[in-house]
Parts: sequence; structure tokens; C-alpha cells
Amino acid sequence: MANSVTKEISYEDLKALMGKGQNLLLVDVRTKDEVDKGRIPGSVNIPVDSVETAFAMEPEAFKAKYGVTKPPLEAPELVFHCQMGRRGAMATNTAYKLGYVNARNYAGAYKEWTEKEGK
Repeated sequence: MANSVTKEISYEDLKALMGKGQNLLLVDVRTKDEVDKGRIPGSVNIPVDSVETAFAMEPEAFKAKYGVTKPPLEAPELVFHCQMGRRGAMATNTAYKLGYVNARNYAGAYKEWTEKEGK
């Protein structure tokens, strides 16, 4: 799996997590305009400048705003991504500072996803 120092996840590992399904929270930190042009199935859009506020919310408020359950701090399947990898890394670091010690960045990002998925 991903190296805990770099906190990154590969396309193959992300696909495997998506196949397992139930506990993965895949957070797309791109802008709404970018997400409207295409997204990874099952991802939740929380723009990078909202990540700190979002993950500091009470669980009820998080669910009301984003429509998904806020993950616990020790959540093993919390993955961030953006278009190219930089904003995803920023969001992963923000989550890590908030106590999400297993947060990871899909460094290949949406760009790699569309190349590998042929979209």
C-alpha cells in the first residue's frame, strides 16, 4: 500500500479500494467548475480551500453539507485528489494536521484517471 511518509496512493491501489467499496471516502478538491466537466465516480467535492473547515466540522454538519458521513480520525480509506496532484497533496497535509493520520493523496489525480479509464 501507500508509503505513510509520502501519504500517496497509486491508481491501482485506488481502484482496489473502490472495488472494496464501503469505507472509502474519495475527496475531489478541485473547483465546482472543474468537477462539472468530469469526476471520478463516487467522489465528494470539497474544494481545497474548504478542506480545513470541512474536516473540522461536527459530524452532523459535515453530513448535512456534503451528503456523506464524516470519517473518523483513524479512517484508513480517506483519499484526496485534484487535477494534477498539487492541491490533493495540500489537502492531504491539511487533513493530516487535523489528525487524519491515514489520509492519502492520489498523486496521479484526475489527469491520470482519465488517461487510464479512457475518458
